[in-house]
Amino acid sequence: MGAVLPRAMRAWAVTGRGRLEPVESPVPRPAPDELLVRVEACAVCRTDLHVRDHDLPPHRTPVVPGHEAVGEVVAAGSAAERRIGSRVGIPWLRRTCGRCRWCERGRENLCPGSRYTGWDADGGYAEYAVVPAPYAYALPKEPAAEELAPLLCAGIIGYRALRLADLPAGGRLGIYGFGGSAHLTAQLALAEGAEVHVRTRSRAARRLALELGAATAAGVDEPAPEPFDSAVLFAPAGELVPVALAALDAGGTLSVAGIHLTAIPELSYDRHLFRERVLRSVTANTRADGRDFLAAATAHGVRATVTPYPFDRADAALDDLAAGRVGGAAVLRLPAR
Repeated sequence: MGAVLPRAMRAWAVTGRGRLEPVESPVPRPAPDELLVRVEACAVCRTDLHVRDHDLPPHRTPVVPGHEAVGEVVAAGSAAERRIGSRVGIPWLRRTCGRCRWCERGRENLCPGSRYTGWDADGGYAEYAVVPAPYAYALPKEPAAEELAPLLCAGIIGYRALRLADLPAGGRLGIYGFGGSAHLTAQLALAEGAEVHVRTRSRAARRLALELGAATAAGVDEPAPEPFDSAVLFAPAGELVPVALAALDAGGTLSVAGIHLTAIPELSYDRHLFRERVLRSVTANTRADGRDFLAAATAHGVRATVTPYPFDRADAALDDLAAGRVGGAAVLRLPAR
């Protein structure tokens, strides 16, 4: 195993009542292929909110949410590579079967047997968490854990959404919603030469977008100065799908980055889809997406704007996220041990 560990730990769990509650539970023991991680920080994702509020069907009750955790490996299972003392990231994608046609084609994000951290298994809103070694990301000791944590889902999902939007070199990108994922995606798109236009209800988010280099930042219904070549919808608001599609140029693609979306209004073929506009969803990510994004983030200096919360205020962090009070990405900080 490794160092002598405490028997119990603090965690937050989503219960059958759809609430986030503080609990004390045993420190998990890693399975043969797993690593035990002492969590330093865990970012707060909108998916955690969907799990708490049962927008997503419960897969496990109770469950500890959190799938953007950064920490130190303190123990390893008998079949896992011994990485004691190294820093790793615990991401959303937790396991795939490795045998189905999707896995064999390099599209493991579509594996019907896929499992997810903080939904199918306990996640990072805890002092300790386990992760299958093949799905953990190696991370550097710098920068601080709270700056790295949002990259593990917000960054990776945004990266996949950006790639699926088929943005041409130097093209105009529309971004709808500007939270944890969008502000990282915007930085990457800008670094790669795109012209970025942000549409969001939040005035604070519009200010952040302009500070990061967006050409324009306006309300969600305000027209684009010119048609977008591509767009990404980050807000879980189905009513914005027709808005974003109508803003696309001929041949443009709108990718929808969320795991949950409210109802989409009726679309007009002529206004929203004709001239080879494309609407596509984004489903989870592959491990290759994660490796590619983390490399790109390092190369281009992508940095998370963080709103930190002490571990004891995890419930408040989710409430603030739901109310639109979070700038950038919310992150839970665990006390140094």
